[in-house]
Amino acid sequence: MTTTRFAPSPTGYIHIGNLRTALMNYLIARKAGGTFILRIDDTDPERSKEEYVDAIKRDLEWLGLHWDRVERQSQRLDRYAEAADRLREMGRFYEAFETPTELDLKRKKKQLNMGKPPVYDRAALALSEAEKDALRAERGQGVWRFKLDHERIEWPDGILGDISIDAASVSDPVLIKADGQVLYTLASVVDDTEMGVTNVVRGSDHVTNTATQIQIIRALGGTVPQFAHHSLLTGPQGEALSKRLGVLALRDLRERGVQPMALLSLMARLGSSDPVELRTEMSELIDGFDITRFGSAPTKFDVEDLFPLTAHYLQGLPLSAVRDHVAALGVPDDLAEPFWLMARDNITTLADLRGWWELCRDGADPLIADEDRAFIAEAMGLLPDGPFDVDTWSTWTAAVKDATGRKGKGLFMPLRKAVTGRERGPEMAALMPLLQVVRARA
Repeated sequence: MTTTRFAPSPTGYIHIGNLRTALMNYLIARKAGGTFILRIDDTDPERSKEEYVDAIKRDLEWLGLHWDRVERQSQRLDRYAEAADRLREMGRFYEAFETPTELDLKRKKKQLNMGKPPVYDRAALALSEAEKDALRAERGQGVWRFKLDHERIEWPDGILGDISIDAASVSDPVLIKADGQVLYTLASVVDDTEMGVTNVVRGSDHVTNTATQIQIIRALGGTVPQFAHHSLLTGPQGEALSKRLGVLALRDLRERGVQPMALLSLMARLGSSDPVELRTEMSELIDGFDITRFGSAPTKFDVEDLFPLTAHYLQGLPLSAVRDHVAALGVPDDLAEPFWLMARDNITTLADLRGWWELCRDGADPLIADEDRAFIAEAMGLLPDGPFDVDTWSTWTAAVKDATGRKGKGLFMPLRKAVTGRERGPEMAALMPLLQVVRARA
């Protein structure tokens, strides 16, 4: 069975980059009728917060990315300890004691003076037990590194194509810190293997990490998943998004009124050879998803692209989908339907409804140019008595045209601005009955 996972660390809120990973893994699982696991990578007790776990779940539920089960790495520490013991028994796990300063000096010496890749020199492998005991007494426990086989690590990547990395160009990865904290590289391998994960999609910044994980998986007797590494997102001008991710958290986009299907429609196609098209049902995204159609080039993301998609999505909604939101504005039940049909083509987000309801409820300050004052005064004298209906606008403008000789834009625009205080808006035929009914009740 196809099994994928989304594995966020609960050290902050999900941002747009995280969503790309989550969505691709979700769509692969659903298209294959498989399992989608939400795995909380919370092995860092100092930085992991329960509030972020809750926020991650809320964001995924808001988007409709429903998981089949939840796993937490903090509850699986015994499994990682067992895997570490197995690696020690194989001679693939060794303790190292260099300080960060010593490692930095070694890297610079290799890189600048010897022309070699700045990888760890495996000096710890030459330490005797007595030397290790002395270092522990002096510095405390060391870190634990996985001993890579110096061979080429190859795999067919679902997006990047065939990948080949020389393990000799990569440092033996640290899997356990000196304080005993299990790092992502080991925990992820153990989880993916024991949970039967068959497909892993993640960012291209993980390619080297994938190479080392493949060796660890094989050392532990696991089956290597199908890996695919999507391109990283940039800003609209190609700038790095790293400093902007805080303002691109999903909870912030939700607060700005972005609709889930608008966001999902963009992210399910962004960076692929397929055009971005609004989809209104998750099933459409699932059926149309193909990981092989994504490219490796950095992908430009512009948050402003979400708002036309949101507006388009809202335009297709019936009242039933927004009834609670409309009612919360104070719109009477019998006016809800005509109000929504009048307003929905003139909003970008649901928050924009408030302005249209306030216009209907309270009226607007007329927007009248000096040269139109006499014209508007005459026109208002020709406004029919209420109640207004869908024919009021056409009846009124016809009478004003006959009386003043104005026509076209010179007729309609000053009247619209005088009635609504705006240059643009809904069809006046739909708006006039709401203005009249609400004012009569006031």
